[in-house]
Amino acid sequence: MGDGGYLDSASSEPLHPAAREAMLAALDQGYADPRRLHPPARNARLILDNAREAVAEALGVRRDEVSFTSSGTDAVHRGLLGLLPPGATVAHAAVEHSAVLHALAWRPDLKLRSLPVDATGRVDAERLGTYDVLALQDANHEVGTIQPAVGVGTVFRDACASMGRVPLREGWSAAAGSAHKWGGPAGVGVLLVRQGVRWRNPFPADDRVDGRVSGFENVPAALGAAAALQAVVAERDLVNARQHALVDRIRAAVARIPDTEVVGDAVVRLPHLVTFSFLYVDGEAIVDALARRGFSVASGSACTASTLEPSHVLAAMGALTHGNLRVSLTRDATETEVNAFLAVLPEVVAEIRRDVGM
Repeated sequence: MGDGGYLDSASSEPLHPAAREAMLAALDQGYADPRRLHPPARNARLILDNAREAVAEALGVRRDEVSFTSSGTDAVHRGLLGLLPPGATVAHAAVEHSAVLHALAWRPDLKLRSLPVDATGRVDAERLGTYDVLALQDANHEVGTIQPAVGVGTVFRDACASMGRVPLREGWSAAAGSAHKWGGPAGVGVLLVRQGVRWRNPFPADDRVDGRVSGFENVPAALGAAAALQAVVAERDLVNARQHALVDRIRAAVARIPDTEVVGDAVVRLPHLVTFSFLYVDGEAIVDALARRGFSVASGSACTASTLEPSHVLAAMGALTHGNLRVSLTRDATETEVNAFLAVLPEVVAEIRRDVGM
């Protein structure tokens, strides 16, 4: 195993130091049931309220618009399904995450319209058509393309890939985020429901502090997620500029490898992420070969269980759907790390192609 680097932060960012510090501080005080009236419960409730306030401040929303769920997927399901009246017409981008598509498929009464995307993975904001609810991701989880802002009607925004990294797109009725994507702990999602929006809990009611969610709150984890989000937003401009420059270098270098397609918008994109596909190369083989050299990367559809499944995102874009590789940089990624990756990538691709006789 070499000394490469972790290049899969789009799957999960390493825990931010601010999250670790906040969680450790809250472990001894956040164990009680926030619904109760005794002093330990009041301590837990105060921590939970502070976490909600911190998230609201970081995202520029109201505190009463913020809920903590058990995951980003849970936030997606609750946020989207809670907006949908019976028989609603739902327009959604063809490149939505599988969590969105699964939620919509769960409701057979819905009338669904899949919106096409261009070669960068972006929908045309002028050609959305009619709908009761629009499901439009903030930015794509596989290729990084940022979707346009829309402000008409009821809009659900899946912001799991982008929350904290870029400002939330305007015009949302409900939105979802996932803490481990920005350096918070796993098992914490953020659900935003705009004040005044017609939203109804789509799942069995619970008697928790927050009526939008179910189950006992993980109070220390919620505080850790909030602390990480605040820290990420505070350092965002500096980190984004560095990551943009490093990804630009990766895009340029990879484009020089023969029979390679770099996908996604080159400019209006998430700063830390880039995806490319190699003709005559198996995705699983290249992930394994890079892992043997110490580099952790992702391949295949970023939202399916198996790397052997073709990406519906790349298919919708008209891009090559096999031999793809997603590289996503952590907040601490360095030029040295990127240079080391770019030094071995061409030889890995050439080696795999030789093995298959190309």
